[in-house]
Amino acid sequence: MAFNPDRSLLNPKFEGYKLDPISEEDVLAHHPLPSKPTQATISGKVPLSFQEVQSRIRHNHLSVCPNANQAVYIDNEMRVVSISMDGVMPSFRVIYELPVSMQTSLSDAHQREYPSAAYLNADTLFVSDGHGLLFILGISAHGQGELRGTYQLLKDVFPTASPFRIHSSSQTSEDTTLVILSMKHYETTNDDVHDQPSAHKRSHARFDVLAAAFKLPSLVSPSDGILALDIVWYRRGEDVPLYTAYHANLKTFLLVGGSPYQRIDTTPQNPYEPSPDEMAPIPRQGENLDESETPNIQKPPPYAWTQDSEELTVAFPLPATTPKSAFNILFSPQTLTVLVRAESMDLTPLPRYSAARLWGGISPTSSFWTWDAQGTSVYGLLTLHLEKQHAGTRWPHVFDTAAAAQSAGAGATGDTADVPETLDPSELYAIRESLEKYTAGLREGRDVSGLGLGSGVPSLAEGELDDEADAAVGFPACLTWVNADGSAPPWARESEGEVVNILSTPLPGVQAVGISLAVKSTVDGLLYSLLGGEDGGAPGWKHTSTLSALAFVLASKRDTRFIHHISSKAVLAFEGGSSDYSGNLYIYRVNSPKDTWAKQAILHIGGGAAGPLLGVGAMERSPGHPLILCLCESEMIVLRATL
Repeated sequence: MAFNPDRSLLNPKFEGYKLDPISEEDVLAHHPLPSKPTQATISGKVPLSFQEVQSRIRHNHLSVCPNANQAVYIDNEMRVVSISMDGVMPSFRVIYELPVSMQTSLSDAHQREYPSAAYLNADTLFVSDGHGLLFILGISAHGQGELRGTYQLLKDVFPTASPFRIHSSSQTSEDTTLVILSMKHYETTNDDVHDQPSAHKRSHARFDVLAAAFKLPSLVSPSDGILALDIVWYRRGEDVPLYTAYHANLKTFLLVGGSPYQRIDTTPQNPYEPSPDEMAPIPRQGENLDESETPNIQKPPPYAWTQDSEELTVAFPLPATTPKSAFNILFSPQTLTVLVRAESMDLTPLPRYSAARLWGGISPTSSFWTWDAQGTSVYGLLTLHLEKQHAGTRWPHVFDTAAAAQSAGAGATGDTADVPETLDPSELYAIRESLEKYTAGLREGRDVSGLGLGSGVPSLAEGELDDEADAAVGFPACLTWVNADGSAPPWARESEGEVVNILSTPLPGVQAVGISLAVKSTVDGLLYSLLGGEDGGAPGWKHTSTLSALAFVLASKRDTRFIHHISSKAVLAFEGGSSDYSGNLYIYRVNSPKDTWAKQAILHIGGGAAGPLLGVGAMERSPGHPLILCLCESEMIVLRATL
């Protein structure tokens, strides 16, 4: 299931976007909210992981019914507030009040989630209070909510159960509905684990994705007491899902997140740990380990590396005078970027890797780098600590040798060539001495590399690159497919674990045929739709339209909170805004493959008196003419879309 671009839809002659002014008075309407949406859910006793912080920033506080002109949000008093649209005028009504959970030392052991909700249809709403309870509300014709059941995860079934959030609800058969939930996975249930943060020094956040089943007849009969959630399948990954969807013809769920979501019913293999005797250096062809010094100075490898069951350590020797500001280092699940700016006419070859593909997957949020310029050596060590996605997997190389030609780093010196692993971690520091010998030979005017470099100082002035800024655009994600019964479809195995850079997802509430994603390709955004699979065969991604230079223009938008697309019409980039400054909505319209210019519009959404933007969604007054709802802290802003 590759994302193959259609060359006929690409536009290499595209020059840019031109502003197409829209009168805000004509298309925007501001309506005060009866109560503010809930926001504060953080317990000071438990720190948030990086993934949890990102998830809270991306959390959409507005839930829209896709086939009716209504939506809900949960306010700071735990009341479910319904929003109904009569034309372009919203009306607000409290349809249900959720019970307020009592704060105890046990409840503070796990971070609470934002309250969340998902419509099954105009008559049924699933609501999570963010504390571990799920409520089913029936919506009457008069707009009132009626409780039809309260559910929770049983501790004896899920010992590590924690507060969860709702992502979506889908009817998978005539009498069954599956609701997709996610929650943080805690490795232990010891009561004192949170008082001992050093007990799991190397642990990092993991998240469970669960499918809770509900039989449709039970949705119309009220139940007393709290019932157990019926979990039919669950997966585990290293990030909260960015987007979930259900394909009715395939009877398959799509989970888009920062890592694959894998089955956890398989027993991982114990990693192999070498004995001390096995860690002795092994002589290579032409190498004499008894010699204290090699007469011929050889060009040292560009780096040294070692590994354990969970982490790779890669060390680059650099001049000790190199400032930290000269480093530009980016981690992604499958690639590594290391760029070092030359501060002087030094003889040292500098590492230059631009999106070099790694041999295996890493966890970007758990990986980091350090710079050690201490000591008497004229060289310091830039050390990368790369957390493996799959603990226990032994890497034969750092980089994917098959892709070495595409990820070559330092000119003609071949930095992506195979470098043998250093079995003794203490030998990583020896690379500094070998580099000192090498550069000393260059200063004397000798060609010690054997590559015909000549003498003197090599030229490193290759100009400034903009690839670093563009590399940070988008959301590197893995696509996981799960059948309604929890099995994995056979056609999804080939693409399992592959990473794509997601630029936008469908705008919530907009009726669309199938599933679509906007994927980064160089500086463009390519819109793909999932097609096929009607007869039980394998589906495929079809390139349907191109948003030229989308990745390029999004690179300058550092405060975007939501990025969504509406069919093949436009991409909407929403800034969050704050009480001090206004947020903007950037509208980038899809252009023809032959157009050299496309239209862009900018509207002020959120910020100031309205407060920060907390949620977005759409309601369709008529096919192709949606109303875009922007839920702010104090206002509901309605945009009569002119797309």
